[in-house]
Formats: sequence, structure tokens, C-alpha cells
Amino acid sequence: MARSKPPRIEPEYTLRIDDLAQDGRGVARHDGKAQFVAGALPGERVLARRVRRHRDYDEAQVVSVEEPSPHRVEPACAHFGTCGGCVLQHYAPAAQVDSKHAALVDALARIGKVAPARELPALTGPSFGYRRRARLSVKRVEKKNKLLVGFRETDGRFVADLARCETLVPEVGHRLEGLAALIDGLDARLAIPQVEVSAGDAAIALTFRHLQALSEGDLERMRAYGAEAGLAIYLQSGGPDSVVALAAPPEGLWYALGALKLQFEPLDFIQVNGQMNVAMVRHALALLDPGPGDRVLDLFCGLGNFTLPIAERAGSVVGVEGDRDLVARARLNAVRNGLERAEFVAADLFADQRQAPWAAAPYDLMLLDPPRAGAREVLEYLPRKGVRRVVYVSCHPASLARDAGTLVREHGYTFKAAGVMDMFPHTAHVESIAMFER
Repeated sequence: MARSKPPRIEPEYTLRIDDLAQDGRGVARHDGKAQFVAGALPGERVLARRVRRHRDYDEAQVVSVEEPSPHRVEPACAHFGTCGGCVLQHYAPAAQVDSKHAALVDALARIGKVAPARELPALTGPSFGYRRRARLSVKRVEKKNKLLVGFRETDGRFVADLARCETLVPEVGHRLEGLAALIDGLDARLAIPQVEVSAGDAAIALTFRHLQALSEGDLERMRAYGAEAGLAIYLQSGGPDSVVALAAPPEGLWYALGALKLQFEPLDFIQVNGQMNVAMVRHALALLDPGPGDRVLDLFCGLGNFTLPIAERAGSVVGVEGDRDLVARARLNAVRNGLERAEFVAADLFADQRQAPWAAAPYDLMLLDPPRAGAREVLEYLPRKGVRRVVYVSCHPASLARDAGTLVREHGYTFKAAGVMDMFPHTAHVESIAMFER
């Protein structure tokens, strides 16, 4: 009988960490080859072991830290290093923000070949308990005789075995074991692959995705859990349109922006960090500075997160969004808040819309809040000559850098200011804002 080969044991080697990669891993070089090292921080000397080889780079993990960074801290979460929800809890919050700022500046210079005239102070908020929107995976592991509820592990094939999560809103993050026990006691426990968390200012909802019909006993157990935990319960049997309320909050789900109340549905996109969202909207309006004589265009407007606050100050504002359901809710939010100066249009902003009436109309100011892909297609035909100022809210430095270069070189704007907003503490995600003027 042929014997199977024993697994290869990779040798350990010492690395000096030079930088932080976009995914939060340390970056070093070994024998002329780039190394991406999980758990390592800039400036550290670490003993590492290779875990995966590639032609142009290797992936490695820290065996021990021989010279720690002065910014290395003890992670607050017992699951750090296994759970993939956070990758930077071992890095002091202020150092995280500095690193994100450096990543933004580097992307602007390297990709966009631009630099702002002024670097804005970083916008920061709470480091823990901030996450109000999340998708939790559910998996029953028979070998452990246990049902797991949590984020994926750093190895995305597995669900992390979490007792609690420190970044989720505590009403959910500190109840993961109880949530797992609830699901494990259901008849349909093997047919629930995920739970969506969505928190408003007055209510928090859990939406259970289920792949088979739920028994009356399961429905009653879910109602009882929601009542005991003070959580709204929704069910999703198919696509987003299949969501139904099992135990809905009396006023629905909503969040406030000053005197405004924006209502939303459990699966709608809202900014993950509620406190930072309030600060971000205030920050964006200060940069945009709309007045009663201004006509404003807000692209990728969603529920009206920026549009409605702009409508409180501007002469008029047009919000454009590709998701028709979000547009419908934005219109309702405008009516509920008595903002007749806000108009909403459903349009695919990744298609050529230059002939659309809203695109051909004159505007004084423009706000962009695109997804990771950025606004390349929109910038083929907008902004028009009359737009004196553009504020760009970005969730990806590379696409912002590319689009900033377009605004400067092809549309004749001056790049006045840019800075980071730490919307996702303890992750490598970089949210930023930039302002351009003619």
C-alpha cells in the first residue's frame, strides 16, 4: 500500500514589516519576494511561517513578534485572529486612522496623480458597539455538536465560533450564544443559512433567511425570543421582496439626522456606523455649503441620506438612485419630513444617462456617494459647466483617486480638500471624502 506524503512543514523566517496592505496584513520582503503577513504591524520584526505560495508573492502568518510596534495593543475580542470580521484590533485606533489616511494619500498620488490642497482632519467615532448592519452566517457543525452564528473566519470556508461580538450593537453582539441556541432549537435549524442584523434608533431587527417553510412551533419560538430580547423579527423565504414581519416594531425602522427621521426596511442599505453617519452628513454639508439659491444634484442617493438634509438648506435637490425600492422609500421620507424641495429619480448610473432630463438640467452643486466601483460612467458626462463645487464620498480609495484625476484633468476642477472618515474601526476599510471647486 502506498503511503501518503506527510504535509510539508514550512520553515520559519524573520521579517521586518514595512507597511500595511489594503486588507490589513503586514507587508514585507523575503529573498526579493513580497510577503503578506497576517497579524503583523508596520515597523515590527516578526518570526513568520509561510501558509501559501504564489508566483509573485507569498502569504504568511505571525509565529511570534520579536520587536512589537509601539502601537500594538491587546485586542478587546477573544475571537480576534480567528474571526474575519475585524483584522486590526491589535492596532491602536489612532494608528489605524493614520494608516488609513496614508493609504488615501498614497492612492491619490499613485493612481490619480493628484493631491488635495488641504488634508482634512480625520472624522472618528466609537471603536466598539458601532455596527448596526451585518449579515451573520449560520452553520450547524455536527463534529462540535454545536450551531454557530457569526462572521466568517479569516479562512472564509468556515463560520467563526463566536460567543459575542464587540463591534456589533450590543443588543445583538452580546446575545450571539442565545441566538445560536434559539436557532438550534428550531425544527428548521438546518435550513437557516443566515441572519441579517439591521438597527434603527428605536428598534433592532433580525431577519432570518429560511430555505423551508417554518412550523408553527418555530414561529412561536421566534416570537418569544424577539419579545424576551426586545428585538423585531422578520422572515425571508426568497429574494428581498419575500421579507415579511413576524414581530415588527410599532413605528418601523428609522434613524434620525437632526430633526429628520428616515425610515427603512430591514434589508435596505444604510451606513453601518450610525454615529459616524450623523457626523459624515454634517461634514459633507459643511463642505458642499448649499444655500437657498442653489440647485443640487445628489447621485447614488439611496434612501436620501444626504438628499434630505441638503433639501433643508438648498433651493432644490434632485436625488438619483438605481435601486427603485430605495427611490420609493426616499420619496416617502421626503413626504413624511415635509421636504417638497427634494425630488427623486430612479436611473441606472452605470449606464449612459446624458439624455435624461435630470442629467441635462442645470445644477450649482453636486454630491457623489458611489459604491466601490466609483463614478467613472457618470463622470463621462457630468458635472456640467455650471457646477461650481463637487463633494465626493468614497468607500474605496482607488476609485476615488481615479475619479479625482478625471475631475481635475478632464473637468477643470481644483482639488481643494480630502480626508478619511473611520466608518469601520478595526477593519482595513477606508471611507473618505473629497471636495473639488472650479
